[in-house]
Amino acid sequence: MTAGRLAVIDMQRVFAEPDSPWAAPRYAEAAAGVRRLLPAFADRVTFTRFVAPAEPTGAWRAYYARWSFALQPPDAPLWRLTDDFADRAPHVLDATTFGKWAPELAARVAPEGRLVLTGVSTDCCVLSTALAAADAGVETWVVSDACAGVDDDAHRKALDLMGMYGPLVRIVTVDEVLAS
Repeated sequence: MTAGRLAVIDMQRVFAEPDSPWAAPRYAEAAAGVRRLLPAFADRVTFTRFVAPAEPTGAWRAYYARWSFALQPPDAPLWRLTDDFADRAPHVLDATTFGKWAPELAARVAPEGRLVLTGVSTDCCVLSTALAAADAGVETWVVSDACAGVDDDAHRKALDLMGMYGPLVRIVTVDEVLAS
């Protein structure tokens, strides 16, 4: 069994469906990597969902003025996990922020644990979660082939940026995680 906790970031319909303004073009490839990792982590998996706040505040007002389609309640279809994960998600953490490093996820990882990150998008929610976890002193692995960005360039740039935070953040592949 692989060490650490797996966080599957925002594998939701809004990022998977090609006609969505927030579609991650390589979502299916990232999902394939996530599916390969799930058995190795068993019940040590947390899925997250990005959801809109009931009432945006601060800079989020301008964000949702730009992306008004997303101002929907947490039970709206766009926020659902995709069908391949909906019934495989025993622990789901909802957040109205890009970063998912919140007390609930921190408690599941514990200060001396390892957080293994997958999901979408590499250049937004994965990045925000990785840096916050690393800042909290958690060994953080980002699984490059189980993540997808808004495009290939943004994905690569985000991985390069997170890699600069080594040894707190380590960029790995699915095969490397499974071999650990």
